[in-house]
Amino acid sequence: MKQTRKNRIGGTRKISKRSTWGYHLTVDARDCDPEAMRSKSTIAAFSKELVDAIDMVAYGPPQIVMFGTGYRKGYTLVQLIETSNIAAHFVEETNDIYLDIFSCKPFKISDGIAVFQKYFKPSHIKKRFITRRA
Repeated sequence: MKQTRKNRIGGTRKISKRSTWGYHLTVDARDCDPEAMRSKSTIAAFSKELVDAIDMVAYGPPQIVMFGTGYRKGYTLVQLIETSNIAAHFVEETNDIYLDIFSCKPFKISDGIAVFQKYFKPSHIKKRFITRRA
């Protein structure tokens, strides 16, 4: 039997047995390849290979834009995918990269990490994987 939950506007919604809405991988990477992370073409190639490796479908081309000043300066990548998005920030001052992959379609974490390591060669990775459900 399905339960119901009140929503903010006073109605109700059915609560299914489905335990997960989305899958979210975050990667904090230290001491990455400085040349690779400062190359817009390398970041674009990484985005394309990552989308393919985790079996997603890109929704348009990636946006790769230089942002910030000082310690915040670096490229930001946003790649929309049909099931959500991929985002990354490349911090030039520290050679660190922060990557997020969110999708309502499951994906193999190890495939995404392998592509990331191939392109950016971090000395250390801290990854977190969470399932999402409101």
